[in-house]
Amino acid sequence: MDKKSKLELLRANLASYPDFPKKGILFWDIFSILKEPELFHVLKDLLIETVKEIQPLPECIVGLDARGFLFGPLLSLEFNIPFVPIRKPGKLPGDLITSTYKKEYGEDSLALQLNSITDGQRVLIIDDLLATGGTLECAVQMVQKAGGNVIACLALIELEELNGRKLIKNDIISLIKI
Repeated sequence: MDKKSKLELLRANLASYPDFPKKGILFWDIFSILKEPELFHVLKDLLIETVKEIQPLPECIVGLDARGFLFGPLLSLEFNIPFVPIRKPGKLPGDLITSTYKKEYGEDSLALQLNSITDGQRVLIIDDLLATGGTLECAVQMVQKAGGNVIACLALIELEELNGRKLIKNDIISLIKI
């Protein structure tokens, strides 16, 4: 199956829920793909193919809480590189870099362990969704503050009408554009 066919298959099986988590929001649910092993394999293979196209390859995968944790470790194992989580406050021990950002339906904060990324390390940030760009922009700034070099951001789904990529100066790769 070629890349275009894989993307079409995933898009056709992506569930959406109106008015979740609040009225006026259309929630795109990646779990509809994960619950089907055949589709999850297609997604995994597509992610690996996509990362192989990034040159030079990343030296670290940073996954965003919580759905970035589902895909980041798969990639870090495939490429034999570290996985680093960016989490919500109160979930990580030690010295932290923290930041607050705006998202599609509110405001939130993130934390990154201070010594989890080495100076100059090539970092790929992964998350399930790019909406307004606030979460990814915050993550990019935190990784840079930690000394990392963000070579790309990878989102499984991009809500194009929200134009979130305008906030992020780094390369953005999105698999499914809605």
